[in-house]
Amino acid sequence: MSNGPVVVIGAGLAGTEAAWQLVQAGISVRLVEMRPLKRSPAHHSSEFAELVCSNSFGALSSDRAAGLLQEELRRLGSLVIRIADAHAVPAGGALAVDRGRYSAALTEILERHPLVTVERREQMSLPDQDQITVLATGPLTSESLANDLREFTGRDDCHFFDAASPIVDGESIDMDKAFRASRYDKGDADYINCPMDQVQYLDFRSALLAAEQAELKDFEKNSATFFEGCLPIEELARRGEDTMRYGPLKPIGLWDPRWGDVNDRDVRRAKRAYAVVQLRQEDKDGRLWNLVGFQTNLKWGEQKRILRMIPGLEKAEFVRFGVMHRNTFLEAPELLKPTLQFRERERLLAAGQITGTEGYAAAVAGGWLAGTNAARIALGLPTIDLPPTCMIGALTHFISEAPSGKFQPMPPNFGLLPALPQKIRDKRLRYGAYRDRALKDLLLATEKHESFDVACPA
Repeated sequence: MSNGPVVVIGAGLAGTEAAWQLVQAGISVRLVEMRPLKRSPAHHSSEFAELVCSNSFGALSSDRAAGLLQEELRRLGSLVIRIADAHAVPAGGALAVDRGRYSAALTEILERHPLVTVERREQMSLPDQDQITVLATGPLTSESLANDLREFTGRDDCHFFDAASPIVDGESIDMDKAFRASRYDKGDADYINCPMDQVQYLDFRSALLAAEQAELKDFEKNSATFFEGCLPIEELARRGEDTMRYGPLKPIGLWDPRWGDVNDRDVRRAKRAYAVVQLRQEDKDGRLWNLVGFQTNLKWGEQKRILRMIPGLEKAEFVRFGVMHRNTFLEAPELLKPTLQFRERERLLAAGQITGTEGYAAAVAGGWLAGTNAARIALGLPTIDLPPTCMIGALTHFISEAPSGKFQPMPPNFGLLPALPQKIRDKRLRYGAYRDRALKDLLLATEKHESFDVACPA
């Protein structure tokens, strides 16, 4: 048992929330933030919890994934969400904030707190293993610390670029047009396959060639050569009419039994697909599907329009759009527990985007859980995780249990939650049922853990 101090590295959204949960439990904190002595390429101020992209936390309604996550955090006593609510600005159905006043308010609260010592310096390496530490350095972790982290984990797959393909909700795939199969029928039918004829393929390629790309940020432009090793689908389209057909859209070895007997040469010649888009299972329950080889730098609106040209994806619901940008994140399924503790060093916890979650509210959620568990370790209490039926638990279980090797960051979405006992076709009602179950199970979880309120004030 120790009353601190606990070291929190990084004063972004996750670090700010982690520090708050610690001091609420009576644990002193050394909050290490390298700004303004050393700025990241994306930040513009030295304030805590700076919002470097949008000023929006996403949908406010609790029957939306981001809104449910916000509501769970409110019920768990999140400081960051409380201050966001206090500095909200009109944004339709979203929670958006006056980012300057919002960050300034959080900075003042922590800098003035008697249990917080702010250290404005770069953390060059991980603290000693006996030190309780929350690593919350975000997607732009400094080079020195990132190198030490790789040495500690013994892994070279600490990702320094996020080249991710879009993910769709499996329920929105039209299986009257798509089919399950693996190439040459090797193993189980692990892939969903969307076949194209020649006209569909050429129209799809033309749309990719004409699509509008997202502009690279200044700090990414010098690293754009990275894309040669992981080319976006639109670049493959530019390299020749058949380049995609010899790459990720290769049709060879894929056959839908509904087309007829694959061993009948005439049937095979008449029915075979000209190109095939494959989707690979993203989660253990098979509810989320990744478009194989479709990393892309297209604007999100363009992705939605063009990818819905693929047969079987005309009504696809996108859980995540493809991205290609600089991002540091851990191979979390190999390294982290659902408690956000490192498997090989339980007094070291990680939080925020470095764990492989996406979005502001997800970063806050990681900070809440890591801060809560760091406090419980300091107080000699057992650590906790939250049930996968609530959004926080679903995210932390996903990043710790997802298939490794192909791990990519994930935002909050209802596809992460276990299926409901009964199928509800109406999407609005279905999402409402997910919300009701999540909030009920969250309450049960908080009541279950002895002394939970030590680090979870009402």
